[in-house]
Amino acid sequence: MKYELLSNIDSPADLRKLSIEQLPQLCKELREDIIEELSVNPGHLASSLGVVEITVALHYVFDTPSDRIVWDVGHQAYGHKILTGRRDQFHTNRKLGGIRPFPSPYESEYDTFACGHASNSISAALGMAVAAKREKAINTDSPERNVVAVIGDGAMSGGLAFEGLNNVSSTPNNMLIILNDNDMSIDRAVGGMEKYLLQLDTNATYNSLRFKASTWLYNRGVLNDKRKKTILRFNNALKSALSHQQNIFEGMNIRYFGPFDGHDVCDIVRMLNQLKSMSGPKLLHLHTTKGKGYEPAENNATVWHAPGKFDPETGERIVSSGDNQPPRFQDVFGETLLELAKQNPRVVGVTPAMPTGCSMNILMREMPERCFDVGIAEGHAVTFSGGMAKDGLIPFCNIYSAFAQRAYDNIIHDVALLKLPVVLCFDRAGLVGEDGATHHGAFDLAALRPVPDVIISSPMDEHELRRLMFTAQTHSEGPFVIRYPRGKGVLVDWRCPLEKVEIGKARKLREGEKTVVISIGPWGNDVEAVINDNNLNVGHYDFRFLKPLDEEALKEIAERYDRIITIEDGARNGGLGSAVLEWINDHGYNHEIVRMGLPDEFVEHGTVAELRHIVGLDREAILQTILNKN
Repeated sequence: MKYELLSNIDSPADLRKLSIEQLPQLCKELREDIIEELSVNPGHLASSLGVVEITVALHYVFDTPSDRIVWDVGHQAYGHKILTGRRDQFHTNRKLGGIRPFPSPYESEYDTFACGHASNSISAALGMAVAAKREKAINTDSPERNVVAVIGDGAMSGGLAFEGLNNVSSTPNNMLIILNDNDMSIDRAVGGMEKYLLQLDTNATYNSLRFKASTWLYNRGVLNDKRKKTILRFNNALKSALSHQQNIFEGMNIRYFGPFDGHDVCDIVRMLNQLKSMSGPKLLHLHTTKGKGYEPAENNATVWHAPGKFDPETGERIVSSGDNQPPRFQDVFGETLLELAKQNPRVVGVTPAMPTGCSMNILMREMPERCFDVGIAEGHAVTFSGGMAKDGLIPFCNIYSAFAQRAYDNIIHDVALLKLPVVLCFDRAGLVGEDGATHHGAFDLAALRPVPDVIISSPMDEHELRRLMFTAQTHSEGPFVIRYPRGKGVLVDWRCPLEKVEIGKARKLREGEKTVVISIGPWGNDVEAVINDNNLNVGHYDFRFLKPLDEEALKEIAERYDRIITIEDGARNGGLGSAVLEWINDHGYNHEIVRMGLPDEFVEHGTVAELRHIVGLDREAILQTILNKN
């Protein structure tokens, strides 16, 4: 589509040629372009709509890419991509070979840091601000560099954000933190920080006068860095005495401005121009509406976070019928968790800001007192679950596999070391498709296999998921991991009796001659399809458990078959294949072993089918491997 202003902007340098009076029109066009593009090429809609004015103002005021803008929660950054030379390629967003789903320095010099996971912007920006200061000391001719961190969409609930703030307050720097406060992550934001932000300095007149007075004093040399901390402390003490409210940011010697309207682009530009001349760390608090400018998204930001295809005129989402289709694994988890909670009063649910994404909202609706959304805080989710398990509850802690990487130490130190019976459910395990390298659940099997006293399982289908969940609640000797993929399962009739399975016991699905396939997880269904479709005389075992390994089954396999193929939807190095290879070697056997899994590289974005073909894990690759033609 041709736009009066946006079509002529190929870089922020073009944007800066506009008058400030033209910026509202540019924001309107940018918002329309995002809506139009995402209606046919799905992605993260509501977050990027909410930050349009902030995006335009940042690139208008700051000399990017020399000045650094560090985005947090990358699904805010579609407008940023469009304004920084990728407008003509934006239709390829999230597609195989197209532009990446989240900002990446590999793609553009305007993308200063990786931001597929939340809460890292303040820490990364502080590092850049310190580097800029050091560079200026080394080379006095180098230009002054501004550094801005844009944090929002619930990311302030993450522990890393607070660690960064703590360091910002004690490390000399001139960085600016922009808090994009929309009271949301994917679902409604929760926790004390969100409630605090809602109440913080809501007197707009007071904030406007304070900002203008501060700027006036700075420009006249009355307020300088030496006097700043003293004045801040006096201001905080006076405000606390009058309102009984302390400002946490100013309490950390970070100058606070706000909250202001995050959709008044001209006002934001004026504030940014004034703030960038001030030394020392600063925080600009802007209130925004997730989904701003598109009524369906404003009214239901959770659904419109990533709505899929839709009609931009009517707001009607284009959703395929679920009739006679298998359910999503996450929905089977949610329904089964509710069944378990009804049967067992000690069962509770924990999620780090993903109740809808993992379908724990099913339990939350019926038993809100038994379900805990802890915000974007995976490490806390695990340790919090450990505390509950220590005193008798049975927590099902559901975390996306890629996000669980941030809780690795908590799993080891706070749960496994104490042999606490926490059920860790890793959703989105394996390849997740268009979200790409930051979101693939590639490393959980290999990362957790060396940890003592951890049960690691992966169901082949929905029945197995239900049975594993039922079994996990009865296991009292340590953490129990259940990992399963994104998207639909394989069984239309997915409900089955809840019954216990033997921990560490594999399933022998078929016998064969010479060659046997050992699979773990849902890709075992593809192995079955390949064997059936090609009438192959090949054995197949579903190793539901990576740990403990079924040594009895391995001994049977080693004595019956000459050639062993392992297949897993995780990193090939360190996972199931490595475990089988180690066992075979340790027990003195000499077999040909072929390990199929994700390669030792970060897999980029595309559909799951495309990516499986690229990494050699689709049905054709399985067939060729079995036929020894790989």
